[in-house]
Amino acid sequence: MSHHLFLLSPSDTPLYTLTHYSTKPAQSTTSPLSSNLPNWSTSAFAGTLTALSGASSVTHHSSGGAVRMGGGQDRHVIQMIANASLDMIEDVMRKENTMYLKGVDKFNEWTVSAFITPGNMKFVLLHEGKNDEGIRQFLMEVWELYVKTMLNPFHTAHTRIGSGVFDGRVRASAKKYL
Repeated sequence: MSHHLFLLSPSDTPLYTLTHYSTKPAQSTTSPLSSNLPNWSTSAFAGTLTALSGASSVTHHSSGGAVRMGGGQDRHVIQMIANASLDMIEDVMRKENTMYLKGVDKFNEWTVSAFITPGNMKFVLLHEGKNDEGIRQFLMEVWELYVKTMLNPFHTAHTRIGSGVFDGRVRASAKKYL
């Protein structure tokens, strides 16, 4: 199961991105009605589409099955989904007065959750599984790390975050909560 995090400035400029592959098993929500239906896997079709488009893709095998990793057009599709969800995030932002927006948008197997800071920074997370409490805690911790980074007098606000310490702590938090 993979998670893709994007930190976007108020002008929707990407400041930081992270792709995290979780080793935790996905929580399945099968209904009794769906237990009689065949289990269709889109990964077989994704491999065919990748081969036809000429994109290169690496597959990493883990105990939970095959996980597709970067390369080719995969990264661009993920970025397109995140950018396409920004309008939906802003619509929900106007209606709800909360910082954490869970399940704002859905595209195929990807669910988009967001966290909006008081300074209008957008933390957009694309995820496949349902882990609402873990995602909320992860985004809260990323916000705390972002605030600490902004307090650094050597970092300019709304510029790319290239700190190795920030990256390491976000990755540790993703491993802990996602």
